[in-house]
Amino acid sequence: MSKAMQQRPLKVMIVDDHEVVRMGLRMLMENQGGLRIVGEAGTAAEAVEMSLSLRPDVVLMDVRLPDESGIEACRKIRSAKPGIRVLMLTSYSDDEAIFSSILAGASGYLLKRLEAEQLYRAVIDVGQGKSLLDPTINQAVIKRIQEICNGGPGRGIDSLTEREREILKLIAAGLTNREIADRIYLSEKTVRNYITSIFDKLDVSHRTEAAVYYLKRKKKEEE
Repeated sequence: MSKAMQQRPLKVMIVDDHEVVRMGLRMLMENQGGLRIVGEAGTAAEAVEMSLSLRPDVVLMDVRLPDESGIEACRKIRSAKPGIRVLMLTSYSDDEAIFSSILAGASGYLLKRLEAEQLYRAVIDVGQGKSLLDPTINQAVIKRIQEICNGGPGRGIDSLTEREREILKLIAAGLTNREIADRIYLSEKTVRNYITSIFDKLDVSHRTEAAVYYLKRKKKEEE
């Protein structure tokens, strides 16, 4: 972290779909030194747009938002402005969400039940370039990504049918089962059955793992 950064308050943006939660977080942050709230957002779309215009040092991001997940918003923000750090904040401990957050470039993943001082310290640490991801989680994620990129013990993408490939592409684009069903005119139950088959053939257990597999394969084909 630069000397100039140390001499000014960290710029923080709060993203949560509940106004009361945003107010509480703002009060907490403003009562502490070294932080300045530069904006608030209630949706993923607002979070991305405001982050790119306000250029906060840290975005305190709720995982669950009404229009799109905070994880996808994190991915877009980090892709456009890698210098902006995102700290995921949620009420739920979810292994897949943690995995997805790491892949999206988040600097930390915290539960809302933590103490106010812990949250304040976490924002400061992330703003100073530190990561709040447990080393054991990082190692597990790296190992899993390597397995996915190497094709894993499954039958691989070549075993997928044309329809399964189409659905895998939509999964990688971040669409939900319902959105996929609407896009390709199938029932949601049929889409779930296809996804089960895709997971089995790729030997993955999460949508994010399937998406990583697809994107890595696509990159190799383009090289």
